[in-house]
Amino acid sequence: MSGRSVLVARLDSMGDVLLSGPAVRAVARGGREVVYLAGPRGADAAALLPGVDRVLTWCAPWIAAYPPSVDAEDVARLVRRIAALDVAEAVVLTSFHQSPLPLALLLRMAGVPRVCATSEDYPGSLLDVRHRVGHGGPEAQRMVSLARAAGFPPSPEDRGLLAVRRPLPDTRRLTGPDGYAVVHVGADAPSREIPPALAAKTVAALAGHGHRVLVTGGAGEAGRAEEVAGPGGLSLAGRTTVAELADVLDRASVLVAGNTGPAHLAAAVGTPVVSLFSPVVPASAWAPHGPRVRVLGDQGEACAGTRARVCPVPGHPCLTSVTADEVLAAVEDLLEEGEE
Repeated sequence: MSGRSVLVARLDSMGDVLLSGPAVRAVARGGREVVYLAGPRGADAAALLPGVDRVLTWCAPWIAAYPPSVDAEDVARLVRRIAALDVAEAVVLTSFHQSPLPLALLLRMAGVPRVCATSEDYPGSLLDVRHRVGHGGPEAQRMVSLARAAGFPPSPEDRGLLAVRRPLPDTRRLTGPDGYAVVHVGADAPSREIPPALAAKTVAALAGHGHRVLVTGGAGEAGRAEEVAGPGGLSLAGRTTVAELADVLDRASVLVAGNTGPAHLAAAVGTPVVSLFSPVVPASAWAPHGPRVRVLGDQGEACAGTRARVCPVPGHPCLTSVTADEVLAAVEDLLEEGEE
């Protein structure tokens, strides 16, 4: 087939992109250049994935709420950019509730000769490989199954875990010595973040148990992170790039977080994760993909499976029912497991 590049696309957030890492490695194993098409929220994470040679960034209107309308020239510009690449085929990665067909149409318009995706919808002539896979399994494995169906089997030695490129930028000027605990505030949706009161009590409990505690978050969460940190923690919210956050987490002994990209970033650097997981999406699919993970939160609450951005159940009981002592016990369990 003509063309020396394979385009891999995942157009949503940091965590989604990090979970695509095993599939990207399978594609890269073919020896051709891998161009990763990412959305603005995932582009920095895409640049960290082993196997990615270059990253294109584009805000897809069927993924992002903003911009609120389709910009025809912006779409045409993307088609021209892809057409200028030497792309032999594309692997379009999506969640089960997303359709790959809008992007598949643009790829056809750009002249990409072979397009592969998982699709429940009838694709007409848009897909050369229409993959089918069940719902609810680990998202990373779901994407690997598409890579395999597209003709890119993973290496037999690849354990399918998340990973990032190294070396990472040294952040010890911010963190001090290695071995601290990290509590992350915020998430893409309020329903998926640790309730602030629980986060603050967790910081206090960890500090009271002898842990040095750092609190991370985005720039827009700096004020809340300072409150959560209180007298027992140090806030780094808004002070790190994605690559620097990876290093902060790499040097940590454990991360406590909601269902958010940094939880997957911690798994990618091999740091244990206590995941305060709201069941608005299934933990079986979206919990951090790693061997040292503890999931807390009532997975049978009424919000389960709703994909709600704001908790539909008064009081957010799936997570507010968790206590700081339970979080501390999960942290200590993971740390003891690591010493065995």
